[in-house]
Amino acid sequence: MAKLAHAQWSSKMAFVLAAAGSAVGLGNIWRFSYLVGESGGAAFVLVYLACVALVGVPILLSEWLIGRRGQKNPIDSMRELAKQSGKSQGWALVGISGVLAGFLILSFYSVIGGWSLNYTLSSVMGTFSGQDADSVSEIFSGMLASPGTLLLWHSAFMLLVIGIVARGVTKGLESAVRSLMPALVILMLILVGYGMTTGHFGEALEFMFSPDWSALDGGVVLAAMGQAFFTLSLGMGIMMAYGSYLGEDVNLLSTARTVIIIDTAIALLAGLAIFPIVFANGLSAGEGPGLIFVTLPIAFGNMSGGVILGLMFFLLLTFAALTSAISLLEPTVEMLEERTPLSRITATLVSGIAIWLLGVAALLSFNLWSDVLFFGLNIFNLLDTFTAKILLPLTGLGAVVFVAWCLERKGVEQELALSATGMNVWNIVARFIAPIGVIAVFLAGIL
Repeated sequence: MAKLAHAQWSSKMAFVLAAAGSAVGLGNIWRFSYLVGESGGAAFVLVYLACVALVGVPILLSEWLIGRRGQKNPIDSMRELAKQSGKSQGWALVGISGVLAGFLILSFYSVIGGWSLNYTLSSVMGTFSGQDADSVSEIFSGMLASPGTLLLWHSAFMLLVIGIVARGVTKGLESAVRSLMPALVILMLILVGYGMTTGHFGEALEFMFSPDWSALDGGVVLAAMGQAFFTLSLGMGIMMAYGSYLGEDVNLLSTARTVIIIDTAIALLAGLAIFPIVFANGLSAGEGPGLIFVTLPIAFGNMSGGVILGLMFFLLLTFAALTSAISLLEPTVEMLEERTPLSRITATLVSGIAIWLLGVAALLSFNLWSDVLFFGLNIFNLLDTFTAKILLPLTGLGAVVFVAWCLERKGVEQELALSATGMNVWNIVARFIAPIGVIAVFLAGIL
């Protein structure tokens, strides 16, 4: 293994919290629970866990392994390992694709993070108190229609992200996740506790965990596979960058298991926090993004203690957004820091400002630039579609194929601490099952 050339996580726990923080994002708070309820309940959960094991884990391990063996940013790690393996330098494109994906995703993810900050303040001010469905919908529509409001909160969110990442791996990333992750879990448990008092907790349990095998079809399996892929922050350069700060003493396989358990547990807890409130207020659980910014504010505005609960919920949402956002910025910063004369702070400012500018274009697509379309999509949706349907699957596919087919078997066996039997299982899953799964998701997304 290459000699360590840059910062390292101070402990295995710090790495676990950072990786879990990256995985736990806005999608965990509403999308996972929504998919569970609409796609067969416990049946979907079982399919999802199978997809995590057969698709998510091999790619996650591959990205960590590439980062740890390369000890550089995703681009240079891929290039160095390809050189060592006697393979084409073109494999560096996998690293380039991952860094680019993280850069583009953060530009519009920050806009949504800004929405969460805005709603946190609105909850404190009692904006939603006594409002009906039409009024809350108008508040959300009014926010989207105001470029000034969106710009303010997008800028505030990016400043938080830049401020954390600029402090470095130990003082910045580690310190943030050590505070934010426990706070996120505590807030989640309090909201679940409240859900138990609504009289509709049993209904939420049934909604999420009652198996409906008849709902399972090819579309549901693909949805579960897609969720398994995206929830672990795969294909974004994040796990390669995080892996490059990882020492040899960390067991990758057991660490992956821990991260997946935390990620899945928080996603399920989110459903148990959200749906009792939704059902208690006679609202619809199938609202997608509107569940967070329209449906729940109606509930918070018309319940006893709704101001406090609303504040806690949107703080929770903001914390989840922040832990993912700082990880999205890190691959670009690491790349600039290692490939240019820029210091950590300057690299963070340069990349952060560039992402902020792209985010401004994304937020303007809701109002002033709503008529600016590319391939029939506004800028926000174009960034979302291009990253989710093209860059992420291709980057994840490239990583697992490279590790499974290009790296020396003995080196991979040592990195993953596998027995001969375990290595045979790894080869089957990483060489065939995971790539086929990713290709299926990719084709389903573009066809």
